[in-house]
Amino acid sequence: MQLFEQLINGLQLGSIYALIAIGYTMVYGIAKLINFVHGDFIMFGGYLTFWLLPVFIRFNIPVVLIFIPVILGCALLGFIVEKVAYKPLRESSRITLLITAIALSLFIENVFMVIFEGRSSTVQPIFNLKPVAIGSIMVSMNSIITIAISLLSMLILHLVVNKTRVGKAMRAVSQNKDAAKLMGININKIISITFIIGGALAGIASVMYVNTYQFVKFDMGSMLGLKAFVAAVLGGIGSIPGAMLGGFLIGLVEVLSVSYISSQLANAIVFTILIIILIFKPNGILGKRQNIKV
Repeated sequence: MQLFEQLINGLQLGSIYALIAIGYTMVYGIAKLINFVHGDFIMFGGYLTFWLLPVFIRFNIPVVLIFIPVILGCALLGFIVEKVAYKPLRESSRITLLITAIALSLFIENVFMVIFEGRSSTVQPIFNLKPVAIGSIMVSMNSIITIAISLLSMLILHLVVNKTRVGKAMRAVSQNKDAAKLMGININKIISITFIIGGALAGIASVMYVNTYQFVKFDMGSMLGLKAFVAAVLGGIGSIPGAMLGGFLIGLVEVLSVSYISSQLANAIVFTILIIILIFKPNGILGKRQNIKV
């Protein structure tokens, strides 16, 4: 009984990691960039939720609609970050882009730390629903809603990537940027769209995370982003299905570690998985082996 409850909690957390990991893996697959600012999109979305939720309640606006401004806000942030920080460095080395990403992440976090004086802020639950009974087990509706919204978001993304012209262009750029350019695909536009989609997914994840844990803090995106990065590497960086699988696995590992091993060792266990994957299967579970031509 307790194991079933922890599995549901693990899938709930894993669904959030999966959405964040998809953002990582999409940007890497198309722009060949590890966007460490992505975790800060979650933090930004969390603060948008914190600011907007009292307004929605005061004016009797259905709280479920809070997803719309948060998604738009995070998507806009993703677009701005790409245009301001990454586009001028498009032809730079990967190490330059990596340093830029880390520096920008620290800058954003410190701006919010100054604004909120390093304090964490409490956020009231968005979906205040009673748990439901599955047999003799009570399951939180928050868990069910989080998992359902994540799966729906992933399904929509799958349709966009595989059934639309933009999605086909994204796949073409991911496979061969030079050939895609020769076919008339606007590379800069596709990269910008990728950041927008990644930001939108982060917005969805941020609302669900804040609804579950009911707090926001300037550095909340750091650990979330790192664990989602582990999930992306575990599933296979550059693979969207791999990011989904990795997210769910990391969520399950973390929750089960807290429940049955030690809450203090949970993070260590997650990052140990990263080390093991990099040593024994660096392409991840679903990642494709890349042949480097010399």
